[in-house]
Amino acid sequence: MNDQQNVPNQLNIEISEEVAEGSYANLAIITHSHAEFVIDFVNVMPGTPKSKVKSRIIFTPQHAKRFMKAMAENIQKYESINGPIKDLEEVQMPFNFGGPTAEA
Repeated sequence: MNDQQNVPNQLNIEISEEVAEGSYANLAIITHSHAEFVIDFVNVMPGTPKSKVKSRIIFTPQHAKRFMKAMAENIQKYESINGPIKDLEEVQMPFNFGGPTAEA
């Protein structure tokens, strides 16, 4: 008998090569309604007047809260091994990313 059949509630998850490559994002925009939370992941590049949403994830409120707890737990585990992650308020990221300064 197959081992997967012996394990109750096992979830079989597949990922395509395209999705496995991932998308880089350095900005997340979070909005919500009474029924859902929407997180848009954006890659903002220097010198580019317009940025596109790379990925949009839509959660129920219950799943958004579970995601928040899972992120907090994983950040705690990461920091216990690698040390504290500096907050963006502590590390000022220049908006020009080292590119030319815009002039009006």
